[in-house]
Amino acid sequence: MVDNEKYPSLIFPTPALRLQRKGEVVEVFVPTRGCWLELTPEEWVRRHVVDFLCTRHSVPPTHIAEEYPVVLNGQPQRADVVVFGPDMKPWIVVECKAPTVALDERVVAQVVRYNSVLGAPYVVVTNGLEERSYALTEQGTYRPCRFLFT
Repeated sequence: MVDNEKYPSLIFPTPALRLQRKGEVVEVFVPTRGCWLELTPEEWVRRHVVDFLCTRHSVPPTHIAEEYPVVLNGQPQRADVVVFGPDMKPWIVVECKAPTVALDERVVAQVVRYNSVLGAPYVVVTNGLEERSYALTEQGTYRPCRFLFT
């Protein structure tokens, strides 16, 4: 049902997805949100990331928020995935991009902007083909780190 060119194999294990076709559009059921969404290349990556967090790292689905609202300079934005720790404070902010999008400084800057509001100790950017993780230092800067995704 999915085009392997548009939806390539990723660095994450392939999750079991509930898919349906509505005309020309393929939709995926999103359990954490309880709804069907269009399966875009970015959503393909997000579904892999969320499944990986839940199955491989035992993050309870109740500790994951998708499209989490973040207000920056009075403008509403949305963080792709926010993982909350046991204290329900943001622990990881993940920015998912389509596999065709390079993980350049603009992508990293985007997740860092979201985290300027959220204050999570870790941020991650991924396009499903690669992943970059950063830890927030006490000085307020970010240093690359190995994280639980790879």
